[in-house]
Amino acid sequence: MGYLHRNNVHISGTGPRTIVFAHGFGCDQNMWRLFASHLSGRYRTVLFDLVGSGGSDLSLYDYKKYASLDGYADDVLEIVAGCSKEPVILVGHSVSATIGMLAAIKAPDLFAANVMIGPSPSFINEGSYVGGFDRSDIEELLDTLDNNFLGWSSNMAPAIMGAPDQPELGAELTNSFCRTDPDIAKHFAHVTFLADHRAELHRVSTPTLIVQSNDDLLAPVVVGEYLHRAIKGSTLAIVDNVGHCPHLSAPGPCLSVTEEFLLNLGL
Repeated sequence: MGYLHRNNVHISGTGPRTIVFAHGFGCDQNMWRLFASHLSGRYRTVLFDLVGSGGSDLSLYDYKKYASLDGYADDVLEIVAGCSKEPVILVGHSVSATIGMLAAIKAPDLFAANVMIGPSPSFINEGSYVGGFDRSDIEELLDTLDNNFLGWSSNMAPAIMGAPDQPELGAELTNSFCRTDPDIAKHFAHVTFLADHRAELHRVSTPTLIVQSNDDLLAPVVVGEYLHRAIKGSTLAIVDNVGHCPHLSAPGPCLSVTEEFLLNLGL
């Protein structure tokens, strides 16, 4: 049961199905408070922190294990297997949407559905693929982060959050970034922004919902459309929202498309 401590796992709610929530870079499980509280009346909800984030055990951050997203996917599989006897619904935000996808590819029988909020299989433009950034842009971003993490966090977090009418959310994300151990954050940032998992998309067999904001600095709509084409049988829902965190800044529309997707699956 070491994963309960390692990942600061919290389980609540009732219902025959279990939903596992996986947060994005620089965040923690508190970012799911609106989703989890709304769904906990009908589902068991499992909240956790990626190792290196939130209330996880920082002493267990293994730079070799977490040099790729597969290390996090292995943690997710351990949490899922330990917390539910039935296939779970995994809701992942940003990089954890990819982590959840990788976990479901490794052990599809453990997953009833994947909900990917603001996902990106690769942030870097390559050939005809549009990820949103040139490689030089990402390298500059990472250099800035390496040299001035707190300054980078203060500038980038509000831009990532968006939500121009809710500045308190940008401040919340800034504080979340700044609470993260800088060395771990820098390492995780390199893994996150340089990852490329386009080649695995054809292996996805889990029913998948892709939720994209119509105005997202990190994951433009074209990325969601690419994922929708690449993941067989997937559903694409574009919600009206400025920013990368619609589960916080536009929870109503984001919840609505998620619940409709699950209802259509009989979940």
